[in-house]
Amino acid sequence: MTSDLLARTAELIAIPSVSRGEAALADHVEAALRTCDWLHVERVGDNVVARTELGRVERVVIAGHLDTVPAAGNETPRVVGETLFGLGAADMKGGLAVMLDLATTLAELTIDVTWCFYVCEEIDRIENGLIHLFASRPELMAADAAILCEPTGSLVEAGCQGTIRVRVELGGKRAHTARPHLGRNAVHRLVPLLARVAEWEPRTVVLDGCEYTERLQVVFVDGGVAANVVPDRASATVNFRFAPDRDLAGANRYLAELFADLVDPDQGDSYVVLDEGRSAPPGLDHPVLARLLKASGRPPRAKLGWTDVATFAEHGVPAANFGPGDPNIAHHSDEHVDRPSLEAAREELAALLGG
Repeated sequence: MTSDLLARTAELIAIPSVSRGEAALADHVEAALRTCDWLHVERVGDNVVARTELGRVERVVIAGHLDTVPAAGNETPRVVGETLFGLGAADMKGGLAVMLDLATTLAELTIDVTWCFYVCEEIDRIENGLIHLFASRPELMAADAAILCEPTGSLVEAGCQGTIRVRVELGGKRAHTARPHLGRNAVHRLVPLLARVAEWEPRTVVLDGCEYTERLQVVFVDGGVAANVVPDRASATVNFRFAPDRDLAGANRYLAELFADLVDPDQGDSYVVLDEGRSAPPGLDHPVLARLLKASGRPPRAKLGWTDVATFAEHGVPAANFGPGDPNIAHHSDEHVDRPSLEAAREELAALLGG
């Protein structure tokens, strides 16, 4: 018997799970899964993995992250009619509720399933629980295909864009602001870089009918010494979201070349890659993902953000994003999910699994 998905999501929201603080939610998920004798449950740190062993020809991983971003006055769940407001409602406790409901109610399936609940997706990839599972327990992640229950409005979002974050630091020479001609203002040297990003024209690529538009944004600017000092250091942090037709090396080359003429090591300048994540191709030709697309009943669209679809693709597992909730309101203070979206996601995933 299925549960009230809106109530189940509210229950999960009420358990705080900001990144690095997922233990209580992992306890809750593990306890629910261990009530099912058809599941083999393992806990690796605060990652919880439950597998069916039905001897089916195919296996799919259905995964979701336990963590949320920090609260914005929305940590207490609140129901208004058929809509639930609260931290992580869309990203992605609604998806977790659907996963838990399916895992604990469907015992006889036409495909084997690995249910994966993992930590630290919302912060730097070095802490990502799925990456650690692939490194330490790859046998648990073995599958023919994977589905990330990220919010997609219950339609298939194919592949994902890659991401690179770099810091460009420019040097200068200190001087008194009354005599700036004796120095060199590093903040002023940022102006051409900022203009280049502001004037940059995005590139759009269509793959398997999905349109990926690249994005380039300055996300941090830092510089300055004192109100009467010409600054000798200034930096800009830039985020590049690149389409799946670029590999990571190619995207890195493109970004480095874009700023190459603005970075002069002889002036103390530097260009440092801070974080990077591969892109992932759509992969919708895989039979499992093709059946998911058919069950959704709607055309796919491109995933413009980065998700762990790329982590699965890196390990040779085709993957797609599919889950309840609107991705456009993820991380907003009024983040929410409604009952029809939750129920649609459950119904379509159950159809895929033969439950």
